[in-house]
Amino acid sequence: MPIKESEWIWFDGDFVPWADAKVHVLSHALHYGSSVFEGIRAYKTPQGVAVFRLAAHVKRLFNSCKIAHMPVPYTAEQTSQAIVETVRRNKLSSCYIRPLVFRGYEVLGVDPRSCPVHMIVAAFEWGTYLGAEAIEQGVDVGISSWRRMAPDTFPSMAKIGGHYVNSQFMVMEARDRGFSEAIGLDIYGYVSEGSGENLFVVVDGIIYTPPLGASILGGITRDSVITIARDLGYEVREQLIPREMLYIADEVFFTGTAAEVTPIRSVDGQPVGEGHRGPITAKIQEQFFGITQGKLPDRYHWLHYV
Repeated sequence: MPIKESEWIWFDGDFVPWADAKVHVLSHALHYGSSVFEGIRAYKTPQGVAVFRLAAHVKRLFNSCKIAHMPVPYTAEQTSQAIVETVRRNKLSSCYIRPLVFRGYEVLGVDPRSCPVHMIVAAFEWGTYLGAEAIEQGVDVGISSWRRMAPDTFPSMAKIGGHYVNSQFMVMEARDRGFSEAIGLDIYGYVSEGSGENLFVVVDGIIYTPPLGASILGGITRDSVITIARDLGYEVREQLIPREMLYIADEVFFTGTAAEVTPIRSVDGQPVGEGHRGPITAKIQEQFFGITQGKLPDRYHWLHYV
């Protein structure tokens, strides 16, 4: 989905025109993936534009930077203000927000620590990641031949740009095979996550999701769905999930900032349940979108109004 350009990007404390937000071609992040980022959504509500779980996203950004040995040149409060002001300055309502912290131009050695650290915040209009119809009809996915990272290779709890080379291979392979998205297995062969989404599996009314130890990113939408599901009275188990459990599941769905809550209608060509969105997925969607769009009370205090 092409980016719909906005007017301004926040860059190292100043707002610059979209086309002028540039870096040197020898920046460390461009060559070695030494960047950390977040994906955040803001929603249009009857009460105004609201950023979803701003504090949680900023906290994860800073945690990722800490894991990556990348000191953030701004405080969490300054970062939050930059995010809100970027949405406001661009006069956006429903939008996607991309804060990025990255190593710039100084040396070309693998050790990045002598390179300066920069930060940008971009915000722009962006629709449903897997297609508007996917929210109701679901998507077809395939198990990837590419495994997710082993625990002692890359830190999966950090949202580091370089990690997403693995995701690129997964999703390119999936689309070449005619699927919308891929599901990766961890190094031990258990279900991990999609190329950019967490995964939930429903069997006999119980909701399962892989644990952090299955090389997943600790998703903020994932955490939100666990909270909603438990409040709805469902049992949620974080445990290892064998691949074949996907084939006998009643429902499977993705979660993520981009994907939001997207049902999966088939895995490896085998229909999930009845081959369409299931009732538990629909109930969770109703609560999630009801809260984010301001149609239901914000009982968890997840919305930060711009």
